[in-house]
Amino acid sequence: MQQSLGQPAKRSAWWNDARVRGVLSQVFVLGGIGLLVWYLVSNTLANLETRSIATGFGFLEREAGFAVSESPIPYSAADTYYRVLVVGILNTLKVSIVGIALATLFGTLAGVARLSSNWLVAKFATIYVEGLRNIPILLQLFFWYTVITQTLPGPRQAFNPMPGVFLSNRGLQYAEPVWDPTYGLMAGALAVGIIGAWALGRWAHKRQERTGRLFPTFRVGAALILGLPVLAYVLGGAPTELDVPALKGFNFRGGGTVTPEFAALLVGLVLYTGTYIAEIVRGGILSVSHGQTEAGLALGLSRGLVMRLILLPQALRVIIPPLTSQYLNLTKNSSLAVAIGFPDLVSVANTSINQTGQAVEGIAIIMAVYLTVSLSISAFMNWYNRKIALQGVR
Repeated sequence: MQQSLGQPAKRSAWWNDARVRGVLSQVFVLGGIGLLVWYLVSNTLANLETRSIATGFGFLEREAGFAVSESPIPYSAADTYYRVLVVGILNTLKVSIVGIALATLFGTLAGVARLSSNWLVAKFATIYVEGLRNIPILLQLFFWYTVITQTLPGPRQAFNPMPGVFLSNRGLQYAEPVWDPTYGLMAGALAVGIIGAWALGRWAHKRQERTGRLFPTFRVGAALILGLPVLAYVLGGAPTELDVPALKGFNFRGGGTVTPEFAALLVGLVLYTGTYIAEIVRGGILSVSHGQTEAGLALGLSRGLVMRLILLPQALRVIIPPLTSQYLNLTKNSSLAVAIGFPDLVSVANTSINQTGQAVEGIAIIMAVYLTVSLSISAFMNWYNRKIALQGVR
């Protein structure tokens, strides 16, 4: 019998509501995940207690008792596990930051070179990309470490290309300035120069949009970044005292050192990651219509200016998302440093785990650090990607 007109429709049962079912399904899934986590944690704690293995992070305050070959901060074997883990984190950040900067530069050059009209340049770039990206990164690290340690002479026969610089299988030793308050003043001047160059760039961009007139942003910005520290150096008395390395016994003492482990790790990561960045850059440039190139050349621009002012700015919107993944890969691949003896986070954490037996805490620290660094890189790159994205018409 049909429902009479004007009679209110019957409400369907709550279990037929799609929104209610969606909420309930999510609650059940979260509850299942929570139970699984509770089971794993409780089972792990019970097994550790059965084997009389201590838990917690109290071991971080105990004396580490082992030295590391390279530390950006003062460290000795008498320091705590906490400090040695900080050393490992700083070493990981050092190789990651320097590696990302160099891999970006090297990969961009290789990607542009693959599109070069010069046959030799294009083929050389192709051989580099297709060759190195098909060799496992771990093998490349072993190769570069062997090249550095086996082909270079010992400290007594070290190359001395210029005063205060020595190259041997123990690394690159170089003279470095002895600390002076003037260098702190120079660092402040450099920060002011960078901020000034950034503000100048924003002003020049708005001025160009308003009037169409170009401003020599690069030259003026470079003058600020380089000129202000030089001015601070002169005003501070121009200190010249250097800590020069000297051969004492079987190795050099004094000055600064680039160790073979750090050099091999950096070269391997940069060359390997650079191959993928090169392909990303090449694909991004090819995504821009060829008519853009023809229009730039018709206006009288050189090919270099067409690439810098027309193609690359548009290609960035295609390049940035996959480039973020390569930055993350380089950071995570730095954990392979343990294979060639570089004291990164994984290396010092493994030693700490072997001495204390607290594997769960050590691995948790490694995971937390890499997760934090990776999320920070992703957040920055996502911010930059939104910044350069095309804005819709409102």
